[in-house]
Parts: sequence; structure tokens; C-alpha cells
Amino acid sequence: MSFGFVAFHYPAPEHVEEFVGQCHQVAEATRTQPGFLSVGVWATPDGAAVVTTGAFESEETFRAAADVAGALGATPDGLSDLEVRPREVHFLLSR
Repeated sequence: MSFGFVAFHYPAPEHVEEFVGQCHQVAEATRTQPGFLSVGVWATPDGAAVVTTGAFESEETFRAAADVAGALGATPDGLSDLEVRPREVHFLLSR
């Protein structure tokens, strides 16, 4: 069973491009991790939210990749200096 996530981030309008750039840096680091399946960086058409997605072979491989992402400043919870409200993270299991 694969393990994944979808996260909605709400960067300040003046920080959207910087935030997206940081998301792509984390995505590149994640692609090199064992158990990686996919990653995506999306934005809503109105630019109000940046949505990140990821899938891994298991929760364990996700957690290991999350440690790498955490070293780059990415966390599944909290609020970065670029965000105007807390992100919403949902963890997923393939069925």
C-alpha cells in the first residue's frame, strides 16, 4: 500500500513565486530518496494556494524523505515566514 499526501499552502501574494521555487527545491531532493514514487507542485488558478502532492512506497519511506525535506526547511505542519495562514495537510493511503 502506497503512502501519500496533499498539502494546501497559502503564501502571501508577494511571496508566491518564492514559495513555489522552494517547493521545487524540496521536490528535487525528494525525487532522489528510496521509495519515491511521485511529487507535484500545483497552484490554484487564482494563485491563492499552492498545492503540493507526493507518493511513496510506504509511510516509512515517506518519513525518511520528510527528514531530508525538513533539512531544507520544509515541514508538514506549521507556518513558514512566507505563508499567511497555516497549511492544510492530508495524508493518504492507496486503496
